[in-house]
Amino acid sequence: MYRVAVKREFDAQHFLIGGDWGPENDLHQHHYQVEVQLQGATLDQHGYLVDIVDIETHFEALVVKYKDKILNDLPEFEGLNPSIENFSRIFCLEFSENVMEPNISAVMIKLWENEIAWASYRIEKQDQLRGV
Repeated sequence: MYRVAVKREFDAQHFLIGGDWGPENDLHQHHYQVEVQLQGATLDQHGYLVDIVDIETHFEALVVKYKDKILNDLPEFEGLNPSIENFSRIFCLEFSENVMEPNISAVMIKLWENEIAWASYRIEKQDQLRGV
């Protein structure tokens, strides 16, 4: 199985809702690191799983979308706690809408909110075809 990954960093703000998490309930900023991994069993005619330039183009557009924003104010997070778990799922689903070549079997987003804490979300191609 082949796997290709691209990683970026950006700052965004949020505050947690629905519980008492002390300072996390107040607006604060994280220096996020986000990595996208694409997986598949076969390469294309050029020997690529996916052209990295295509990955970077779609990935960078999402980074720009969230960079320097307050996550709570975005429609994707309406009614949701902007946890790294929810953020990784939203990021993954948005990314996979744009990059799902026929040979890609899975897309995973891994999102760090600091040096030690991360969450990930993975979508299998068959899940995407079913609308999961």
